[in-house]
Amino acid sequence: MKAGVYDSGVGGLSVVKSLLSSGLFSEIIYYGDTARVPYGVKDKNTIIRYSLEALEFFKNFDIDIMIAACNSVSAYAIDELQKNSNFPVTGVINPGVLAVKNGLKDKNSKILILGTKATIKSKKYENLLKESGFTNTFSIAPSLFVPIVEEGLFSGQVLQSVLDHYFKDIKSNPDAIILGCTHFPLISDAIGEYFPTSTLIHSGDAVVEYLQNKYNLDKKFDETKMKFFASENPDGLKKVAYEWLNLEKI
Repeated sequence: MKAGVYDSGVGGLSVVKSLLSSGLFSEIIYYGDTARVPYGVKDKNTIIRYSLEALEFFKNFDIDIMIAACNSVSAYAIDELQKNSNFPVTGVINPGVLAVKNGLKDKNSKILILGTKATIKSKKYENLLKESGFTNTFSIAPSLFVPIVEEGLFSGQVLQSVLDHYFKDIKSNPDAIILGCTHFPLISDAIGEYFPTSTLIHSGDAVVEYLQNKYNLDKKFDETKMKFFASENPDGLKKVAYEWLNLEKI
């Protein structure tokens, strides 16, 4: 069982981290479109076009499922990807909402949604949460988080200044914060320190459960092989993979 994982850059590694421990796949092929990151500031049609180009890349491999580990792609391009693919394609927004359902029992919980401009504009999270009974939501698009993660600045003064820039006007800690971009879990420690009483939620926490339920997948593999590809600077992507996934070799 082979999976292709696609992201605009290194952020999808936060989903891969969960997949590696799941035992669902014998091999994961990761593709980061690092030449054109970030996607979250681009328009819908551009995101769809980039996504279909990534789909063509994965058609060179014998994969059984494609996981779009990018919230912007998940918000706008999943339908087109499914129409043009002969294998299942799934995004990360539905798993993220599943994580909220699993983690929050109080429907009145105050939920902050963090995402790219494209994801926030789509209102996918808000609409799905509303369908599940969660209506006390508000959103912020901290666009600088993506390039900070791509630069590997997971802590330090620069990151702290950016956190202050986006969060200084929030008067009370939200009950939960949805990290609605797969880049954001890589700076989750810093976000958690800023909001110490908030529960942090991201799709990586629930993607395994979602895949098991939707596609009837079971844990079968004791070891998962990894292959990494990038449209630009693959060595930089691999460096982050070493650090984030604790891999000894790639």
